[in-house]
Amino acid sequence: MSSRTLPLIGVSLVMGLGAAWMADAWLSARLNASPDDHLRSVVVATVEIPFGQMVEAQQVTTVRMPMDTIPDDAFDASEQAVGKIATFDILRGDIVRGARLSEHLGGSTLASLIAPDKRAISVRVDDVVGVGGFLLPGNRVDVLATKTTSAGSNSATSRTILENLRVLAVDQTAGTDKTQPVVVRAVTLEMSATEAEALVTAQTEGKLQLALRNPLNLEKKAVAVAPPAPAPVMAMAAAPVPKPVVQRSAKPQGGAITLIRGVESSVINVR
Repeated sequence: MSSRTLPLIGVSLVMGLGAAWMADAWLSARLNASPDDHLRSVVVATVEIPFGQMVEAQQVTTVRMPMDTIPDDAFDASEQAVGKIATFDILRGDIVRGARLSEHLGGSTLASLIAPDKRAISVRVDDVVGVGGFLLPGNRVDVLATKTTSAGSNSATSRTILENLRVLAVDQTAGTDKTQPVVVRAVTLEMSATEAEALVTAQTEGKLQLALRNPLNLEKKAVAVAPPAPAPVMAMAAAPVPKPVVQRSAKPQGGAITLIRGVESSVINVR
C-alpha cells in the first residue's frame, strides 16, 4: 500500500461519517417536527361581504393555512377585521386582506370608501344623463359639459371636462351586488378637489352628461381646459377738472406821515 492511499482512505471515512450524521439529523428533524409548524391562523369570510358594507363578527372566522400561501396583509384574528369597511367585494372563503378594507372613523360608510386625497360629489341625473340606468357603484365614467355659445343662441359646444371617475354610489346605494339597470336621480363620483371645482363650475354654466367607460380602458387624454373668462373692465371715473385759480394782485401798501417841526409841518408819502 502506497503512502498516498492511507490519507485518501482517512479523508473518505471522515466525509462519509459527516454525510451520515447530517442525513440522520435532517431525518430526525423532519420526523420530530409538528404538522402545525408550517401553518398559521388567517381570517377568511364565511359569507359574501359586498362592497361598502361593514364587516361583522359573524361574517368572518379564522382557519389554519400554510404560511407560504398567506398574503402579507392578511389578518390573523377576527377582531382585526371587524368594524372595517369593505372597499371590494369579498367572496365566501376569501382571505380578508388589509388592502380590501378601510377604517371606519365615524359618519357614513361612504366616507370610508373615499381615497384620502379625493372628494365625493353628487350629480343629478335622469334616464339619459345616467346612461339609461346602467351606472352602478364601481363603474368608471367621463363627464361631458354642454354650454351655449352666446345668450339667446341655439348653438352650443360640448367638451369632456373629466375622465375616468369612479362611481361611488347611485342614489343611496353603494353596493355592487346589483347588475340590473336602475334609473336613479343622483350619482356620487370620486374625484380630486381640483376636479370637483371644475365639475361644479360646469354644472352651473350648462348641462352635464355622463359617459360609461370600459373598465379596462384606463387611459386619459389631454382634456381641453376652457380659458378663464376675462375679468370685467370697470370704467374709471373721470378725474375732476380743477377750476382755474384766479390770482389777484395785492394792493400796494403805503401811507402818508405828517412830520411837524416846531410850527411847520410837512407830509411824507411812504410806499
